[in-house]
Amino acid sequence: MARTRSSTPTPESVARANRQRVAYEEGLKAMADIEQRSAAVRANMARLRALREAEETKTREAEPVGAPAPKAKRKKKVPKAV
Repeated sequence: MARTRSSTPTPESVARANRQRVAYEEGLKAMADIEQRSAAVRANMARLRALREAEETKTREAEPVGAPAPKAKRKKKVPKAV
């Protein structure tokens, strides 16, 4: 026998629809929060990049032209214990 749908929703279907609606709304809020945080991170990264580039420019201008770059210090090799 085929079952026909009734025109009145059951309490279970109302509860399921309500849970789905709440989950959808919470998902939208979470996505908005994530987007807001990522925008703040990108703005902070841009600010720090600008500061770093300004500092690099300042040090580059302060160095005399043709001065040799300082040599990197070598790490001493430690013999392995047997």
